[in-house]
Amino acid sequence: MPATPAWPPASTPRLFLDQPLSDGALLTLDGAQANYLANVMRLKAGDPVRLFDDRTGEWLAETNDAGRRSVRLRITAKLREREAVPDIWLLFAPLKKDRLHYLIEKATELGAARLQPVLTQRSIVDKPNPERLRAHMIEAAEQCDRTALPELADQEKLTAVLANWPEDRALLFADEAGGQPIASVAPGAAAILIGPEGGFTDEERARIRAHPKAVPISLGPRILRAETAAAAALAAWMTLYGDWR
Repeated sequence: MPATPAWPPASTPRLFLDQPLSDGALLTLDGAQANYLANVMRLKAGDPVRLFDDRTGEWLAETNDAGRRSVRLRITAKLREREAVPDIWLLFAPLKKDRLHYLIEKATELGAARLQPVLTQRSIVDKPNPERLRAHMIEAAEQCDRTALPELADQEKLTAVLANWPEDRALLFADEAGGQPIASVAPGAAAILIGPEGGFTDEERARIRAHPKAVPISLGPRILRAETAAAAALAAWMTLYGDWR
């Protein structure tokens, strides 16, 4: 007896919509999303689309009509609830465009709950474009099957971040000068702090280490680029304390 094919198929397009979704809702997409579905994926009436909204979970929709400039969809079923996100933040100094986009993409794929640019003395970028960062987060979430987007916090100076740090969250400081293995960190709410390409200044390093919630950690014997350090630290934390266990 032939096996029943999986539904929806693995090739089903998946999109984020910034609006609450519900069973039976009728939606009209235009702009880039309509172009993607109609002209890139070449959907026709009856074809499935997966949707998520960062609020209610993931939904299955059916294409009612796919024109050149708009696509009409009807939601037919709920596929799953919004996921529970591990309580890990990533704080990073702004990087040049391509490296920053890589960092945002990988942090989203790895499951970070919150992303925040932090201005340091050696930062080479004044302030990244938050709309562009959000667009990269959304694209990564669409590809990796996340149903919850990371929160994108406003950029702050390192001094302000340290002054306002929450008392119930560990600050895991990836220090090139060395620290304890991440496996020795106590479980619980945490954030990973990654410095700029030139590293933290001696003054900044001393200020971070003096903070009562700071835990200097080592990421191994090699000096890592900032975006590599971010991905490595998140992967290690997810393996030990997150949803990779």
